Amino acid sequence: MDLKQIFDNNQDWVKQKLDVDANYFENLSKGQSPDILYIGCADSRVTAEELMGVSPGEAFVHRNIANMVPNTDLSSMSVIEYAVGHLKVNHVVVCGHYYCGGVKAAMEPADLGILNPWLRNIRDVYRTHKEELNGIADEEAKYKRLVELNVVEQCKNVIKTAVFQKAALDREIHVHGWVFDIKTGKLIDLEIHDNDILKEVMEIYRLS
Repeated sequence: MDLKQIFDNNQDWVKQKLDVDANYFENLSKGQSPDILYIGCADSRVTAEELMGVSPGEAFVHRNIANMVPNTDLSSMSVIEYAVGHLKVNHVVVCGHYYCGGVKAAMEPADLGILNPWLRNIRDVYRTHKEELNGIADEEAKYKRLVELNVVEQCKNVIKTAVFQKAALDREIHVHGWVFDIKTGKLIDLEIHDNDILKEVMEIYRLS
């Protein structure tokens, strides 16, 4: 890739925005009030704003390998704290994708160095759902199902946070689990019933 092309692209983008609205960047600089926190995968094929069709300022985005929300990760915990507690988003989306390299790596017995503790979180998801997953004979189907189950478990991890629990007492806030199908370009809503999950999680993880 020619990096100079990126700056040329940027200039074209700036011109396009200013041609439509001469005050676009001036208004953008005044602050943000997104309604959505999007937690997705860092995979280069999965661009959050593009697949959702949203503009700058409409979604607060956090991406990491395999769209994880481990409670030991200060980055994702800080993002949730800021988005839910300060920006007051009303929707938290955890979006995985089929053919995720992180999920695939977690299914294989390999020493990947510093990635090991991160991938162990996904292996924990596999262990939790081992009976269901081991009952799937087709490897691709098993792989895709683990992607979905990982999204569900990360949604639960969002609900376990103190900031989400506090927000749920004060306003209507929802967690959504989605999967992006790279082969079709379509978003799939896993139809997570977060109120039911909230009750289940709060039985053990209630913080107040």
